[in-house]
Amino acid sequence: MKLAPTHSSHPNTLRLYGYFYDEARVYLILEYAPRGELYKELMRCGRFDDRRSADYIRCVTDALKYLHKKKVIHRDIKPENLLLGLHGEVKIADFGWSVHAPSSRRTTLCGTLDYLPPEMVKKKEYNAAVDLWALGVLAYEFLVGKPPFEHDEEEQTKKNITERPLEFPEHVSENGRDFISKLLVKDPSKRMSLDEALQHVWLAEEVDSEVTNNAQTGDDDMKP
Repeated sequence: MKLAPTHSSHPNTLRLYGYFYDEARVYLILEYAPRGELYKELMRCGRFDDRRSADYIRCVTDALKYLHKKKVIHRDIKPENLLLGLHGEVKIADFGWSVHAPSSRRTTLCGTLDYLPPEMVKKKEYNAAVDLWALGVLAYEFLVGKPPFEHDEEEQTKKNITERPLEFPEHVSENGRDFISKLLVKDPSKRMSLDEALQHVWLAEEVDSEVTNNAQTGDDDMKP
């Protein structure tokens, strides 16, 4: 069983405080996330606007940067694996497919089909760049309401991931498109890095806008 390390202290990862077990089960002592799955909130709203999407993505990006520094690849970033804290803060959870990979190179096929990168679909060797692809899919799903390459047939979904060009609905902003396009690059070596993502204008512009709006309204909680 692979879990977030007990010493993980990033505010956007769900903390594992400890565990115990008996002959039949393993019991985990986890941080409480009272607002539940972000997926349910996305289903309720249909899709999120730029500001809310950018705020969530900034938090996930920063958490991934922390995990990658610890040589941990999550491998299953998706709305169902993100939880919301008391004030709406996002928490990466469910480290069941995560791996500690000091050598960085992996071959195991795992994760959720709609979020798999081309190199994994093609059963090639891969590295932490799989999380960058998933981050791009996540941003797309936040803004559009569904993943970019999904299809009812599994094989067609795989073909879409490996071959189909990325397309956007008209309502997606130019900066949002640019951010996603720089992550959903089929060559993993050419994907935008996490540092570059955190400095991207889409995140900076939308998060700065939220800070300004909250300052004007006196909202210190900055709830999404």
